[in-house]
Amino acid sequence: MQLLLNFPFSSQRFLVMIRSFPPVRLDNKKRMHIGSYKLKNNLFLAPMAGVTDRPFRQLCKQLGAGMATSEMVSSNSLLWGSKKTLRRADHQGEEEPRSVQIAGADPKMMANAANFNVERGAQIIDINMGCPAKKVCNAMAGSALLQDEALVARILEAVVRAVEVPVTLKIRTGWDRAHRNGVRIARIAEACGIQLLAVHGRTRACLYQGQAEYDTIAAINAATRIPVIANGDISTPEQAKAVLAYTGAAGIMIGRAAQGCPWVFREVAHFLKTGRRLPAPSAQEIRDALIGHLHNVYEFYGEHTGVRVARKHISWYSKGQAGGAVFRNAVNRVESAAEQLMMIGDFFDTQLQATGLAA
Repeated sequence: MQLLLNFPFSSQRFLVMIRSFPPVRLDNKKRMHIGSYKLKNNLFLAPMAGVTDRPFRQLCKQLGAGMATSEMVSSNSLLWGSKKTLRRADHQGEEEPRSVQIAGADPKMMANAANFNVERGAQIIDINMGCPAKKVCNAMAGSALLQDEALVARILEAVVRAVEVPVTLKIRTGWDRAHRNGVRIARIAEACGIQLLAVHGRTRACLYQGQAEYDTIAAINAATRIPVIANGDISTPEQAKAVLAYTGAAGIMIGRAAQGCPWVFREVAHFLKTGRRLPAPSAQEIRDALIGHLHNVYEFYGEHTGVRVARKHISWYSKGQAGGAVFRNAVNRVESAAEQLMMIGDFFDTQLQATGLAA
Protein backbone atom coordinates (compact mmCIF):
# COMPACT_ATOMS: atom_id res chain seq x y z
CA MET A 1 0.00 0.00 0.00
CA GLN A 2 1.42 3.36 -1.00
CA LEU A 3 2.00 5.88 1.72
CA LEU A 4 0.34 9.11 0.56
CA LEU A 5 0.65 11.75 3.23
CA ASN A 6 -1.80 14.63 3.15
CA PHE A 7 -1.17 16.60 6.31
CA PRO A 8 -2.41 20.21 6.13
CA PHE A 9 0.35 22.73 5.43
CA SER A 10 0.89 24.89 8.48
CA SER A 11 1.27 28.61 7.80
CA GLN A 12 2.61 29.11 11.32
CA ARG A 13 6.35 28.66 11.49
CA PHE A 14 9.07 29.12 14.05
CA LEU A 15 11.77 31.72 13.60
CA VAL A 16 14.11 33.79 15.71
CA MET A 17 16.62 36.33 14.51
CA ILE A 18 18.99 34.64 12.05
CA ARG A 19 22.21 35.70 13.73
CA SER A 20 21.18 34.11 17.02
CA PHE A 21 20.79 30.58 15.64
CA PRO A 22 23.16 28.00 17.11
CA PRO A 23 24.02 25.10 14.81
CA VAL A 24 21.32 22.44 14.66
CA ARG A 25 22.75 19.05 15.61
CA LEU A 26 20.74 15.89 15.98
CA ASP A 27 21.65 13.54 18.82
CA ASN A 28 22.41 10.71 16.44
CA LYS A 29 25.42 8.40 16.64
CA LYS A 30 25.09 7.59 12.94
CA ARG A 31 25.85 11.04 11.56
CA MET A 32 25.27 11.61 7.88
CA HIS A 33 28.42 11.53 5.73
CA ILE A 34 29.07 12.25 2.07
CA GLY A 35 32.55 11.01 1.45
CA SER A 36 34.74 12.56 4.12
CA TYR A 37 32.24 15.34 4.83
CA LYS A 38 30.23 14.98 8.01
CA LEU A 39 26.87 16.77 7.90
CA LYS A 40 25.31 18.28 10.99
CA ASN A 41 22.05 16.41 10.33
CA ASN A 42 20.13 14.46 7.71
CA LEU A 43 18.00 17.34 6.40
CA PHE A 44 18.63 18.44 2.81
CA LEU A 45 17.49 21.48 0.83
CA ALA A 46 16.43 20.36 -2.65
CA PRO A 47 18.22 22.12 -5.50
CA MET A 48 15.68 24.31 -7.30
CA ALA A 49 16.34 26.41 -10.39
CA GLY A 50 15.83 30.09 -9.68
CA VAL A 51 15.54 29.49 -5.93
CA THR A 52 18.56 27.85 -4.33
CA ASP A 53 21.05 30.60 -4.99
CA ARG A 54 23.82 31.37 -2.51
CA PRO A 55 21.75 33.70 -0.27
CA PHE A 56 18.97 31.10 0.05
CA ARG A 57 21.36 28.19 0.61
CA GLN A 58 23.16 30.12 3.33
CA LEU A 59 19.89 31.01 5.01
CA CYS A 60 18.59 27.43 4.98
CA LYS A 61 21.88 26.15 6.41
CA GLN A 62 21.70 28.77 9.17
CA LEU A 63 18.15 27.63 9.89
CA GLY A 64 18.95 23.94 10.21
CA ALA A 65 19.55 22.35 6.81
CA GLY A 66 22.47 19.95 6.94
CA MET A 67 23.05 20.13 3.20
CA ALA A 68 22.15 22.57 0.41
CA THR A 69 23.08 22.05 -3.24
CA SER A 70 23.34 24.74 -5.89
CA GLU A 71 20.97 25.38 -8.71
CA MET A 72 21.45 23.22 -11.77
CA VAL A 73 24.50 24.11 -13.90
CA SER A 74 24.50 23.09 -17.56
CA SER A 75 27.19 20.77 -18.88
CA ASN A 76 27.35 22.93 -22.02
CA SER A 77 30.73 24.63 -21.82
CA LEU A 78 29.47 27.50 -23.98
CA LEU A 79 27.41 28.63 -21.00
CA TRP A 80 30.08 28.38 -18.31
CA GLY A 81 31.22 31.97 -18.70
CA SER A 82 27.73 33.41 -18.49
CA LYS A 83 26.82 35.57 -15.52
CA LYS A 84 23.98 33.18 -14.62
CA THR A 85 26.23 30.11 -14.53
CA LEU A 86 28.95 31.89 -12.56
CA ARG A 87 26.38 33.00 -9.99
CA ARG A 88 25.00 29.49 -9.68
CA ALA A 89 28.46 28.15 -8.90
CA ASP A 90 29.30 30.97 -6.47
CA HIS A 91 29.93 29.57 -2.97
CA GLN A 92 31.90 32.47 -1.49
CA GLY A 93 31.57 32.42 2.29
CA GLU A 94 29.23 29.43 2.24
CA GLU A 95 29.34 26.78 4.93
CA GLU A 96 30.98 23.54 3.81
CA PRO A 97 30.49 21.18 2.13
CA ARG A 98 29.87 23.04 -1.14
CA SER A 99 27.80 21.00 -3.58
CA VAL A 100 27.10 21.89 -7.23
CA GLN A 101 24.47 20.16 -9.33
CA ILE A 102 25.24 19.54 -13.01
CA ALA A 103 22.88 18.51 -15.81
CA GLY A 104 23.36 17.14 -19.30
CA ALA A 105 23.11 14.03 -21.46
CA ASP A 106 26.63 13.55 -22.83
CA PRO A 107 29.05 11.59 -20.61
CA LYS A 108 32.16 13.48 -21.72
CA MET A 109 30.51 16.88 -21.34
CA MET A 110 29.22 15.93 -17.91
CA ALA A 111 32.70 14.81 -16.86
CA ASN A 112 34.15 18.10 -18.08
CA ALA A 113 31.44 20.04 -16.25
CA ALA A 114 32.26 18.18 -13.05
CA ASN A 115 35.93 19.07 -13.40
CA PHE A 116 35.12 22.71 -14.16
CA ASN A 117 33.04 23.07 -11.02
CA VAL A 118 35.53 21.26 -8.79
CA GLU A 119 38.19 23.67 -10.02
CA ARG A 120 35.88 26.51 -8.95
CA GLY A 121 35.50 25.13 -5.45
CA ALA A 122 32.81 22.45 -5.56
CA GLN A 123 33.49 19.81 -2.90
CA ILE A 124 30.61 17.55 -3.99
CA ILE A 125 29.17 17.06 -7.48
CA ASP A 126 25.46 16.26 -7.72
CA ILE A 127 24.02 14.90 -10.97
CA ASN A 128 20.52 15.92 -12.01
CA MET A 129 18.41 13.07 -13.32
CA GLY A 130 15.25 14.26 -11.64
CA CYS A 131 14.25 17.56 -13.23
CA PRO A 132 10.91 17.13 -15.07
CA ALA A 133 11.00 20.49 -16.89
CA LYS A 134 10.13 20.16 -20.57
CA LYS A 135 13.08 22.21 -21.81
CA VAL A 136 15.46 19.96 -19.84
CA CYS A 137 13.82 16.68 -20.84
CA ASN A 138 13.59 17.74 -24.49
CA ALA A 139 17.39 17.81 -24.44
CA MET A 140 17.30 14.27 -23.01
CA ALA A 141 18.68 15.53 -19.71
CA GLY A 142 17.17 15.55 -16.22
CA SER A 143 14.57 12.85 -15.64
CA ALA A 144 14.43 12.06 -19.38
CA LEU A 145 17.63 10.05 -18.82
CA LEU A 146 15.69 7.51 -16.79
CA GLN A 147 14.43 6.09 -20.10
CA ASP A 148 17.97 5.02 -21.06
CA GLU A 149 19.60 2.99 -18.31
CA ALA A 150 22.74 2.32 -20.37
CA LEU A 151 23.29 6.05 -20.87
CA VAL A 152 22.69 6.62 -17.15
CA ALA A 153 25.52 4.18 -16.41
CA ARG A 154 27.88 5.84 -18.90
CA ILE A 155 27.24 9.31 -17.48
CA LEU A 156 27.67 8.20 -13.87
CA GLU A 157 30.86 6.27 -14.65
CA ALA A 158 32.33 9.21 -16.56
CA VAL A 159 31.65 11.74 -13.82
CA VAL A 160 32.84 9.52 -10.96
CA ARG A 161 36.07 8.79 -12.85
CA ALA A 162 36.63 12.45 -13.71
CA VAL A 163 36.74 13.91 -10.20
CA GLU A 164 38.16 12.98 -6.82
CA VAL A 165 35.31 14.53 -4.85
CA PRO A 166 32.15 12.61 -3.88
CA VAL A 167 29.44 12.36 -6.53
CA THR A 168 25.75 12.23 -5.61
CA LEU A 169 22.62 11.74 -7.74
CA LYS A 170 19.05 13.04 -7.77
CA ILE A 171 16.38 10.97 -9.55
CA ARG A 172 12.65 10.38 -9.74
CA THR A 173 10.99 7.00 -9.29
CA GLY A 174 10.86 6.45 -13.05
CA TRP A 175 9.74 7.88 -16.37
CA ASP A 176 6.01 7.24 -15.88
CA ARG A 177 3.83 5.07 -13.67
CA ALA A 178 4.18 2.12 -16.03
CA HIS A 179 7.95 2.42 -15.94
CA ARG A 180 9.03 2.94 -12.34
CA ASN A 181 12.62 1.78 -12.75
CA GLY A 182 14.02 3.63 -9.76
CA VAL A 183 15.35 0.44 -8.15
CA ARG A 184 17.33 -0.50 -11.28
CA ILE A 185 18.69 3.06 -11.60
CA ALA A 186 19.70 3.00 -7.93
CA ARG A 187 21.61 -0.27 -8.38
CA ILE A 188 23.39 1.20 -11.41
CA ALA A 189 24.26 4.27 -9.35
CA GLU A 190 25.66 2.17 -6.53
CA ALA A 191 27.75 0.10 -8.94
CA CYS A 192 29.14 3.27 -10.53
CA GLY A 193 30.32 4.71 -7.21
CA ILE A 194 27.57 7.22 -6.43
CA GLN A 195 27.83 8.02 -2.72
CA LEU A 196 24.33 9.32 -2.00
CA LEU A 197 21.01 9.11 -3.84
CA ALA A 198 18.07 11.52 -3.48
CA VAL A 199 14.73 10.25 -4.80
CA HIS A 200 11.64 12.34 -5.51
CA GLY A 201 8.52 10.24 -5.03
CA ARG A 202 7.00 11.00 -8.43
CA THR A 203 7.75 9.95 -11.99
CA ARG A 204 8.79 12.42 -14.67
CA ALA A 205 5.32 12.19 -16.23
CA CYS A 206 3.72 13.15 -12.90
CA LEU A 207 5.56 16.49 -12.85
CA TYR A 208 4.39 17.92 -9.51
CA GLN A 209 0.81 16.72 -9.83
CA GLY A 210 -0.97 14.41 -7.43
CA GLN A 211 0.78 13.18 -4.34
CA ALA A 212 4.23 11.72 -3.94
CA GLU A 213 4.43 8.00 -3.21
CA TYR A 214 7.04 6.45 -0.96
CA ASP A 215 6.81 2.73 -1.74
CA THR A 216 9.38 3.08 -4.50
CA ILE A 217 11.70 5.05 -2.23
CA ALA A 218 11.39 2.30 0.40
CA ALA A 219 12.18 -0.33 -2.24
CA ILE A 220 15.23 1.62 -3.42
CA ASN A 221 16.47 1.94 0.13
CA ALA A 222 16.05 -1.79 0.69
CA ALA A 223 17.83 -2.64 -2.56
CA THR A 224 20.99 -0.54 -2.06
CA ARG A 225 23.60 0.18 0.59
CA ILE A 226 24.21 3.84 -0.26
CA PRO A 227 22.33 6.50 1.73
CA VAL A 228 18.91 7.26 0.22
CA ILE A 229 17.27 10.64 0.79
CA ALA A 230 13.47 10.83 0.48
CA ASN A 231 11.97 13.82 -1.32
CA GLY A 232 8.49 14.95 -2.30
CA ASP A 233 5.56 16.57 -0.46
CA ILE A 234 7.38 16.85 2.87
CA SER A 235 6.33 20.14 4.42
CA THR A 236 5.77 19.48 8.13
CA PRO A 237 7.74 17.85 10.94
CA GLU A 238 5.11 15.14 11.22
CA GLN A 239 5.43 14.29 7.53
CA ALA A 240 9.20 14.17 7.82
CA LYS A 241 9.03 11.70 10.69
CA ALA A 242 6.45 9.54 8.93
CA VAL A 243 8.41 9.40 5.66
CA LEU A 244 11.64 8.51 7.44
CA ALA A 245 9.89 5.73 9.34
CA TYR A 246 8.05 4.35 6.29
CA THR A 247 10.92 4.39 3.81
CA GLY A 248 13.85 3.70 6.10
CA ALA A 249 15.62 6.51 4.26
CA ALA A 250 18.77 8.02 5.72
CA GLY A 251 17.39 11.54 5.44
CA ILE A 252 14.80 13.79 3.88
CA MET A 253 14.97 16.51 1.26
CA ILE A 254 12.67 19.54 1.36
CA GLY A 255 12.12 21.82 -1.62
CA ARG A 256 8.99 23.88 -2.21
CA ALA A 257 8.02 23.84 1.47
CA ALA A 258 11.14 25.88 2.26
CA GLN A 259 10.13 28.72 -0.04
CA GLY A 260 9.23 31.60 2.26
CA CYS A 261 9.67 29.20 5.15
CA PRO A 262 13.39 28.39 5.46
CA TRP A 263 13.01 27.69 9.16
CA VAL A 264 11.15 24.47 8.28
CA PHE A 265 14.50 22.69 8.69
CA ARG A 266 14.88 23.88 12.27
CA GLU A 267 11.30 22.83 12.98
CA VAL A 268 11.87 19.36 11.58
CA ALA A 269 15.19 18.92 13.39
CA HIS A 270 13.62 19.90 16.70
CA PHE A 271 10.62 17.60 16.18
CA LEU A 272 12.75 14.60 15.22
CA LYS A 273 14.90 15.16 18.30
CA THR A 274 12.17 15.93 20.87
CA GLY A 275 8.81 14.91 19.41
CA ARG A 276 7.57 18.44 20.07
CA ARG A 277 6.84 21.34 17.75
CA LEU A 278 8.49 24.70 18.15
CA PRO A 279 6.27 27.77 18.61
CA ALA A 280 5.06 29.63 15.54
CA PRO A 281 6.97 32.74 14.46
CA SER A 282 5.67 36.21 15.10
CA ALA A 283 5.10 38.70 12.30
CA GLN A 284 8.12 40.60 13.58
CA GLU A 285 10.34 37.51 13.33
CA ILE A 286 9.15 36.81 9.78
CA ARG A 287 9.75 40.45 8.84
CA ASP A 288 13.28 40.42 10.26
CA ALA A 289 14.13 37.19 8.44
CA LEU A 290 12.76 38.50 5.16
CA ILE A 291 14.62 41.80 5.41
CA GLY A 292 17.88 40.06 6.27
CA HIS A 293 17.40 37.67 3.34
CA LEU A 294 16.71 40.52 0.92
CA HIS A 295 19.79 42.48 1.95
CA ASN A 296 21.84 39.41 0.99
CA VAL A 297 19.94 39.11 -2.31
CA TYR A 298 20.63 42.77 -3.20
CA GLU A 299 24.30 42.36 -2.36
CA PHE A 300 24.63 39.14 -4.36
CA TYR A 301 22.82 40.26 -7.53
CA GLY A 302 23.12 44.02 -7.42
CA GLU A 303 20.05 46.21 -6.94
CA HIS A 304 18.51 45.99 -10.42
CA THR A 305 18.44 42.18 -10.62
CA GLY A 306 18.13 41.77 -6.85
CA VAL A 307 14.84 43.66 -6.72
CA ARG A 308 13.39 41.33 -9.35
CA VAL A 309 14.71 38.18 -7.67
CA ALA A 310 13.35 39.44 -4.34
CA ARG A 311 9.78 39.60 -5.60
CA LYS A 312 9.16 35.86 -5.46
CA HIS A 313 10.65 35.62 -1.98
CA ILE A 314 8.50 38.51 -0.73
CA SER A 315 5.46 36.69 -2.13
CA TRP A 316 6.37 33.45 -0.38
CA TYR A 317 7.12 35.07 2.99
CA SER A 318 3.87 37.05 2.96
CA LYS A 319 1.71 34.04 2.12
CA GLY A 320 -0.94 33.51 4.77
CA GLN A 321 -0.65 37.03 6.17
CA ALA A 322 -3.75 39.24 6.32
CA GLY A 323 -3.90 41.48 3.26
CA GLY A 324 -1.08 39.55 1.63
CA ALA A 325 -2.58 39.47 -1.86
CA VAL A 326 -3.02 43.25 -2.02
CA PHE A 327 0.47 43.75 -0.63
CA ARG A 328 2.05 41.41 -3.17
CA ASN A 329 0.31 43.13 -6.05
CA ALA A 330 1.67 46.49 -4.90
CA VAL A 331 5.20 45.48 -3.93
CA ASN A 332 5.77 43.64 -7.20
CA ARG A 333 5.44 46.96 -9.04
CA VAL A 334 8.26 48.85 -7.31
CA GLU A 335 11.71 49.13 -8.88
CA SER A 336 14.08 49.90 -6.00
CA ALA A 337 15.37 48.07 -2.96
CA ALA A 338 14.50 51.02 -0.73
CA GLU A 339 10.88 50.94 -1.88
CA GLN A 340 10.64 47.19 -1.34
CA LEU A 341 12.05 47.42 2.17
CA MET A 342 9.80 50.34 3.08
CA MET A 343 6.68 48.51 1.90
CA ILE A 344 7.71 45.35 3.75
CA GLY A 345 8.17 47.36 6.94
CA ASP A 346 4.76 49.00 6.56
CA PHE A 347 3.05 45.71 5.76
CA PHE A 348 4.42 43.89 8.78
CA ASP A 349 3.78 46.89 11.04
CA THR A 350 0.13 46.44 10.10
CA GLN A 351 0.32 42.76 11.03
CA LEU A 352 1.87 43.65 14.40
CA GLN A 353 -0.77 46.30 15.10
CA ALA A 354 -3.50 43.77 14.37
CA THR A 355 -2.06 41.45 17.01
CA GLY A 356 -1.38 44.24 19.49
CA LEU A 357 2.39 43.68 19.32
CA ALA A 358 3.40 46.90 17.61
CA ALA A 359 6.11 48.87 19.33
